Amino acid sequence: MAKKAREVEINSREDTLPLMGPDVRPWPVTPPPSPEEVAAVYARRKAEEFGKWCEDNLRIDYARGKPEALQGVRVLSCGQWRMGHKFASGLLSELGAELINVEPPTGDPLRKLSPFGREEYMLEDKNGDKCGLDFIHELRNAYSVTINLETEKGRELYTKLAQHADILIEEYPPGYMDNLGIGYRQLSQINPKLIYCWIGEHGQWGPMKDRVSKYGQWMLDPFGQAACSFIHNTGFPEDLLPRGKGGDPTRSGVWFADYVAGEQTAVNALAALFWRDEFSGEGQFIETTAAEALMDILDFDITWYGFNKSIKARTGGWDPNLNQYAWNPCKDGYMMIGGQTDRLWYRIGMCIERELPIFGRLIHEDPLLKEMAARNALQALTKTYTMTAMWLRNINRVEAEEKLMEYEIAAGPLLYIDEVAEFPHFKYRPWVNVLEDEQYGTLMYSEATTAYQMRTPARVKWLGRPLGHDNAEIFMKYIGLGQSELRELKEQGVI
Repeated sequence: MAKKAREVEINSREDTLPLMGPDVRPWPVTPPPSPEEVAAVYARRKAEEFGKWCEDNLRIDYARGKPEALQGVRVLSCGQWRMGHKFASGLLSELGAELINVEPPTGDPLRKLSPFGREEYMLEDKNGDKCGLDFIHELRNAYSVTINLETEKGRELYTKLAQHADILIEEYPPGYMDNLGIGYRQLSQINPKLIYCWIGEHGQWGPMKDRVSKYGQWMLDPFGQAACSFIHNTGFPEDLLPRGKGGDPTRSGVWFADYVAGEQTAVNALAALFWRDEFSGEGQFIETTAAEALMDILDFDITWYGFNKSIKARTGGWDPNLNQYAWNPCKDGYMMIGGQTDRLWYRIGMCIERELPIFGRLIHEDPLLKEMAARNALQALTKTYTMTAMWLRNINRVEAEEKLMEYEIAAGPLLYIDEVAEFPHFKYRPWVNVLEDEQYGTLMYSEATTAYQMRTPARVKWLGRPLGHDNAEIFMKYIGLGQSELRELKEQGVI
């Protein structure tokens, strides 16, 4: 049943694509598999007992009544345009930390960011104010307060909030907060236990600390990608495509460097929290740069260069270490096939040559391709993937996966985002989910990746809130301000 539903989903994309405009797409289009269907899968895999045990202990549906790992931890987050501090603080808030996001009274400009600049792709709150989807999706479980840090009273408010914070994450230009008198050096004097995290591109010290941020201090993610060779080795090589059609580097459209820096910042903050509470009793200053964080996950590029001066070239979707190990076009999209061992390599060939006998003659009988290392030469990759694409071009993804699975081959289709939303596996867990937001209505989102914890699972309680939505609650709770004082501060442009 699940396989049949998936086939309908993949083969009927035109019927399930979201309509242009503000209408909310109905979800799910098809129901998730039933527990009985999933139990049958467990039985086929001889994992009835363990599969059921995992489900009983890890399902997100059961998370609400469980404790939170970071309950009682307070996080203060601030910055504009950037995604690193939002992602880092959001990860901590999903684990139970109380998160206060600070914006200027005019709002973070990221609130106005929308695909193609189209207002109809923004969400409207109960007051009629519109906000971009990027901002809403990443401000998870965050209380929204506004403070004008350029004013003396605003800095006083911010300092008083920081007195109550365990972790502070900021992503302003190098030295900006220190120059205002509200950086780590000043705040740690009044809150010695404060863990202060700064996120940037190249760092706040060193010869290039101001090179980029002086002129483009808010939107720096592309420079982080550029500074660590990520952009250089992403894209198609020149000799695989017709002249003028390839060979250029490709930047990730997603703010990848900022997200990676945010992830590393959250890890650093948790390590510092453990050190403070278990050993030193003191907070500390932490710096994370996007360029260096992204460099850390670029495979062996830097080690390879140090070994024999090699500069890794652009290889598109091909892996220079493995053949086959890439996606190839098929009738209705693309198919990923993995042949990283001799066993898988020959099984792929056995599967393909049933319907394309020439594959066996040209690939399996080629002496160059007998050894795994030789298969990774450019001409070997080109020959192998050309023949594989000849087979795939006449079948769709579901058919290709079924045929390859018969030979116990690692394979899977490249899914479009509408298929991800309707993927039976993700709907059943459910990793793709919806919540009813009091401000924005029904919102579809991806669950926290730290949600699958047995005893203290992460959870998403709400997504981004309207600007300054929580001013009264937060300022009254932590600073003791009354309604008349809040009104006065608002009239003065402080909040």
